[in-house]
Amino acid sequence: MLGGASFERLAGALHAASLRQQVLANNIANADVPNFKRSEVVFEELLAEKLGARPDKKLPLRTFLPGHMPGRAPAPQPRVVTDRSTTLNHNGNNVDIDREMALLAANQLRYNLYVQQIDHEIRMLRLGITGR
Repeated sequence: MLGGASFERLAGALHAASLRQQVLANNIANADVPNFKRSEVVFEELLAEKLGARPDKKLPLRTFLPGHMPGRAPAPQPRVVTDRSTTLNHNGNNVDIDREMALLAANQLRYNLYVQQIDHEIRMLRLGITGR
């Protein structure tokens, strides 16, 4: 893949942040709907688990065919998880609008960081290819 393993992880994280934005927006839109249960996106935890909680560790190697060179295991895909076990409001809804808004702001910052990192990776590739 273009840019190697770090680029692949950044692309996965960007996808997770985009999905998280959609899920949080859905939670906020349904904050007053009776019996609505909030959802969240799980990605960073899956990636840390896959890496053994060490960011410098490489993903486990996997051989696709006996004659091939070993490759990287794919980065985990983000997962949407719905919290059906809690109730916050008297109407059975579990959306805390203040918490959702804070998570939305944090996710926006995270998304911007990922975009900046991907931009940096591409600029470094361009510099390596063109020499300027």
